[in-house]
Amino acid sequence: MSSGYGLAGGPSRCFPFWQELLACYVVNTNTEDSSGGKKCLPVMEDYYECLHHRKELARTKSLQIAYRKKELEFPRENTARTGSIRNLGLLDKEEDSKAIVEASKKR
Repeated sequence: MSSGYGLAGGPSRCFPFWQELLACYVVNTNTEDSSGGKKCLPVMEDYYECLHHRKELARTKSLQIAYRKKELEFPRENTARTGSIRNLGLLDKEEDSKAIVEASKKR
């Protein structure tokens, strides 16, 4: 995790954030007073976001919801229907299939 080593042996993806958080705590706190750690909340938030991706997931989810709402407001024209899917030349086209089989027999 904060060891600095990733799965492939190099630095982990969040190690720079961890170093920044650690540096902030070293600069802003001392043995008598640890109230300076409050200055490090934005840096700690960045580190936690790197680890857990909560903000990214929330944003992605809200974008998906907005996209689906817009998609329902303006339905696409010329969308595929059940009948058109069957007529791709694979189902319910016995005549076409027979013609292809006969043509292959003549070769």
